[in-house]
Amino acid sequence: MRRSVKELLQSKNYQQEVAVKGWVRTFRSNRFIALNDGSTINSIQCVVDFENTDETLLKRINTGAAVSVKGVLAESLGRGQSVEIKVTDLEILGDSNPDEYPIQPKKHSFEFLRENAHLRIRTNTFGAVMRVRSTLSFAVHKYFQENGFNYVNTPIITGSDAEGAGEMFHVTNFEANKAPQTENGEVDYTQDFFGKETNLTVSGQLEAETYAMALGKVYTFGPTFRAENSNTTRHLAEFWMIEPEVAFNDLDANMDLSEDFIKSVISYVLEHCKDDLAFLDQRLTQEEKSKPQAQRSDMSLLEKLQFVVENNFKRVSYTEAIDILRNCKPNKKKKFQYIINEWGADLQSEHERFLVEKHFKCPVILFDYPATIKAFYMRLNEDGKTVRAMDVLFPGIGEIVGGSQREERLDVLQEKMIALGIDEKELWWYLDTRKFGTAVHSGFGLGFERLVQFTTGMGNIRDVIPFPRTPQNAEF
Repeated sequence: MRRSVKELLQSKNYQQEVAVKGWVRTFRSNRFIALNDGSTINSIQCVVDFENTDETLLKRINTGAAVSVKGVLAESLGRGQSVEIKVTDLEILGDSNPDEYPIQPKKHSFEFLRENAHLRIRTNTFGAVMRVRSTLSFAVHKYFQENGFNYVNTPIITGSDAEGAGEMFHVTNFEANKAPQTENGEVDYTQDFFGKETNLTVSGQLEAETYAMALGKVYTFGPTFRAENSNTTRHLAEFWMIEPEVAFNDLDANMDLSEDFIKSVISYVLEHCKDDLAFLDQRLTQEEKSKPQAQRSDMSLLEKLQFVVENNFKRVSYTEAIDILRNCKPNKKKKFQYIINEWGADLQSEHERFLVEKHFKCPVILFDYPATIKAFYMRLNEDGKTVRAMDVLFPGIGEIVGGSQREERLDVLQEKMIALGIDEKELWWYLDTRKFGTAVHSGFGLGFERLVQFTTGMGNIRDVIPFPRTPQNAEF
């Protein structure tokens, strides 16, 4: 029976006959195959008896080739591995032409690997990243399922804009340049497939709220889309969002939930992805050495993860944070790209990282933001100028979670929608939850790729999703 490389590397049952299949990472001295099957970052060494192996077969053992190996598991005398396989039978399942195969055993730039995203998973770095991503995904569901949450699949196609940003991908069945028009010369969406203008969702929050008001505790975990023309290391056009919503939770309970959730999933990965995280930690350490001293991180990857798990998150009001930032040295000496002059400023990543890394030296939760810079559905405070919003800030990345206590008062919600020009007819169903059994409730959104990026130490968000979708790029 075929065994996994991970299983064999953990075995001490020497002299047993084993079978394994995988892809050749390297083949040296016409004798030693480094074989990897994706189950672990580590490869197993397969020792070929080249004197008794057909020369034609040996020439086909190239990097990238798929092979089937049978042999005897033996204690390895070489450094870096505890076991190896003495090959008794070798079969080439799929050839790999060394003159054409792009992923050779050498250092490749991430830009080059993005151009070969269908093959980059065969590198150590991307194998590690995607195994961590998989484990994180499982940890997300595990946490919510064990804490009484119901998993809700909210629509991908929607007629509402939860964020009010307007940067959405349109969904239509009309042929290009052949859309029917109204008498006013506008597109007549009543003739479209859904009978109205529809888009790809930017968030499942509004729909999740309706389910929280019946099931109590729910969460969504699915794809979301933003048509934002942004070519940065932090943005994707298609990404995954984790969004819990909880009835009867106020902002304090929401902050408690976000902290407990993040600590739980990161702890799970630390326990179950030790080899991959050790490799990624070493990779990031080497990368940091190439940076100017002023740009180097004070913590290694593993130290950052432990930093989050072991420290209580500091809770700070937006007003207090503005005072700290306005009076700090980087602001006074104009070292920030965006200078903080007055209350009401929208904080940037540089400000968030300063609060976490330099001032408080622990993860930070900011709360009670100005209403003018936050979404319509956030609960208005008694001061009339701030809302019950919260952002969780991490070292090296800034904001990783955004959430709020939702506005449960119908009259206040209607007033805010009118002020922002949001059509009540489009969200009649959302307003219904404030008419029939309204209650305090809260939730947050966490971009899954941001979490993967933080956990793996990857500098570009395009490298933590299998096939990134960005402006001018929908390859693969």
